[in-house]
Amino acid sequence: MTINKYLLEDIEYSEHPSSFEIGDGYCVLILRLPEFQKENNLSVTSYAFVIEQDKVLIYNRQTKQLEKLGNLPDMIDYLDDKMEKLIKDIQKYHIECELLEEALYDNKVKSDFMHKWHTYKKEISLVHRLTFHAHIAYELFLNYQKKQTQEINHSYTDLLEHINRVEQLSKSAMEKLDNLYNFYRVKVDEKMNKNMYILTIISGIFLPLTLITGFFGMNTGGLPYTDIPNGTFKVVLLSIMIEIAFLVPFFFFNRQRR
Repeated sequence: MTINKYLLEDIEYSEHPSSFEIGDGYCVLILRLPEFQKENNLSVTSYAFVIEQDKVLIYNRQTKQLEKLGNLPDMIDYLDDKMEKLIKDIQKYHIECELLEEALYDNKVKSDFMHKWHTYKKEISLVHRLTFHAHIAYELFLNYQKKQTQEINHSYTDLLEHINRVEQLSKSAMEKLDNLYNFYRVKVDEKMNKNMYILTIISGIFLPLTLITGFFGMNTGGLPYTDIPNGTFKVVLLSIMIEIAFLVPFFFFNRQRR
């Protein structure tokens, strides 16, 4: 079997996106899939299959050679094992999202919330993007096989359903993360507004005092109460009266707003 050189370049290129191409008497299925390695590190692996009737070859990226995998059911089983593992791994993200959600509801948000959110969002988006393209490529392959063979084994459609399930699970996880981010931002904004409100009250309390202090602290003659023995007491009393005149309307209008 002679493979078209352009298709061979696509097979050898590890970054090639998922695709399905038909050659002269054979077809090429490339699926670029996410994989979780040890310590839950997410990596991307490109699987390239050359299919000639019922014989399937897989490209070994270590030896850089096409090796015999078996027949079509063997390829389906090989990919189905990958997808079933991926389904279990993507479900772990849902558990992590639920833990973040519970922390938000219980007001126990840790300082690394945004770091976790960003990591989950990045990885889940990658899973969704890869499985979306893999879904399209495998569906093209499945339609081609239906034209070549009248009967299609249920395992073929089961694999398509598994790819679609990973795609939908990753999509729902992204939506949940978006909702968590919006909720987190509301809580952060609420806390910030509360802090600003406290700072506003403190500023309002000291504003009249600063005005009075600045006025009576001017180095000029003719200031009131300078020649009166109890002038300081009268200035303090005047300051308290101004504070009351300022704070009472402030609290009254703020209570009406609440």
